[in-house]
Amino acid sequence: MPKRVGKYTLDIENDVRILDNAAVVGHKEAEGPLAKYFDKTYSDDKFGEDSWEKAESFLQKSAVELALKKAKIDASSINYIFAGDLLNQCISSTFGLRALGIPFLGQYGACSTMAQTIAMASVFTDSFAADRCAAVTSSHFCSAERQFRFPLEYGGQRTPTAQWTVTGSGAAILQRGGNGVKVKRITIGRISDMGIKDANNMGAAMAPAAAQTILDYFSDTKEKPGNFDLILTGDLGMVGKTLLLELLEKEGLQISRQHNDCGLMIFDINSQDVHAGGSGCGCSGSVFCSYVLQKMKTHELKRVLFVATGALMSPTSAQQGESIPGVAHLIELEAE
Repeated sequence: MPKRVGKYTLDIENDVRILDNAAVVGHKEAEGPLAKYFDKTYSDDKFGEDSWEKAESFLQKSAVELALKKAKIDASSINYIFAGDLLNQCISSTFGLRALGIPFLGQYGACSTMAQTIAMASVFTDSFAADRCAAVTSSHFCSAERQFRFPLEYGGQRTPTAQWTVTGSGAAILQRGGNGVKVKRITIGRISDMGIKDANNMGAAMAPAAAQTILDYFSDTKEKPGNFDLILTGDLGMVGKTLLLELLEKEGLQISRQHNDCGLMIFDINSQDVHAGGSGCGCSGSVFCSYVLQKMKTHELKRVLFVATGALMSPTSAQQGESIPGVAHLIELEAE
C-alpha cells in the first residue's frame, strides 16, 4: 500500500514499474532534436482524419496501442486506464479510447496530466486495486489553438512569451514487479495562483506551482538535488524555467545543474520559431514516454524527478478575467 511520507508525498512500496511506453508525434516535433526517440511520427497533422479533434483522438489511441504492442500484451489485460487531455470534457481521451474496452478514469490536470495519470496508476497498482494500469495523455497544436486562443485562419500574432502546443501523445503501462523503470514516490501538487492572467504566458503561471511541489518533495523526503541525474519539469519554457530557478534559489534550493524542461527539449527554439518553447499535455507526455524512459532503460539516467506542470484555466475563466491557477505533480523514478 502507498505510505505517506511527510505531508504531500507517498512512497510506492510494492515494486510498481513501467512495463513499456510509447510516444507518437506530429511533423514539427519530428523535425526537433528528439526525433530519433519517438516511436512514430507523422507528416500529416490530421492523421487522415477530418478534424483536429479527431486527429488528437487518433494520436492518443495510437500511443496506447503501440505501448501495448511493445509490452506484448492486449487491452483486455489492463484493469484501468487513466487518461486526459486539454479539450472540453477530455474528448480526445473519451473518443480516442472508447473502442479499447478498458475501464476508464478520466483525468484533468491540464499540462500536468502525464504525471497525474502516472500517479493515479501507481497508487491503484501499488494498493492491489489493479494488477496492471495504463496512463496516457495528448495535445494537438490546432485543437488547442481553436479552444484556448484563436482559430488558425485568424492569423493572430504570438507574443515572445507564448509557447507552441505540442502535437503528440505519450502512453505508459504500469504493473507490479518485472522489468522496467521503478516508480518510487509521488508528490501531489497544491494549486498555486500568483495572479497571472495572460494566456500567452503559461510559463509564468505554472512556475510557482512547480517550485511549490519541488519544495514540498524535498521537505518531505529529505533528499538532495544532487542525488538525481535529472529534475525535469513539464512545459515551463524559457520564461517559466528562469522563474522556477529564481523562486527555488530564494528558498535556498539550487537545482540548476540537474534541471531541464520538456518544453525546451522537444523543439529547437533557435530554428523552429516556437517562441518560449513547447507546451501542452503532449509535451511532457511525449518527452517522458520517449527520451526519458529510454535513457533510464539504458541506465544513462538512474534517478529522475519528473514534475509535470499545468495551467488550470478554461476559455470561460479567461474570458471572465480570472487569473490562471497552476498545479504540478511529481514522480520519482529509479532505474535498477
